[in-house]
Amino acid sequence: MNLDLLRIYLNDHLMGSVGGLELAKRARAENEDNAVGEYLASFVEELQTDRATLKNVMRALGFKLDPLKQGMAWVGEKLERLKPNGRLTGYSPLSRLEELELLCLGTEGRLSMWRTLRALAGKDDRLGRFDFTVHIHRAEQQRRALERLRQRAADEAFSDPEERSVLRLTPTREPG
Repeated sequence: MNLDLLRIYLNDHLMGSVGGLELAKRARAENEDNAVGEYLASFVEELQTDRATLKNVMRALGFKLDPLKQGMAWVGEKLERLKPNGRLTGYSPLSRLEELELLCLGTEGRLSMWRTLRALAGKDDRLGRFDFTVHIHRAEQQRRALERLRQRAADEAFSDPEERSVLRLTPTREPG
């Protein structure tokens, strides 16, 4: 097994986990009053668990964590917030949709990583002590839940503003 490439691969996934966790926290805060925020509250906890497991896997293999990659991911997530979202200031339905799409992509990548590690566990006893099947199952559930929310967010983002309250992702507020 090429441990040098595996070290790079796992550090790349750890970098992705930094950006994904920051994104999920921000999306949760922006959606506290709807189904997206409700789901993301538990999703953030699961991401933290997955990140801890990934670090434990890396430690078990004797790999050092690459702080430069983690820092780059953190900065990259902050810079991503500056891109236009159809509003001069604030959160928009497009923001929600794109955040959910990024979380879907990250979940797909994490699922692939857990599957790869499960396959490699047969080649290295240090990996055999981890139950990657649990992580695979959870990532599959996350993928389904995020996709349902993503579909609703797309419907909302591109619908007539009068129809949005039916979807209940963006609560209608009475003028004050």
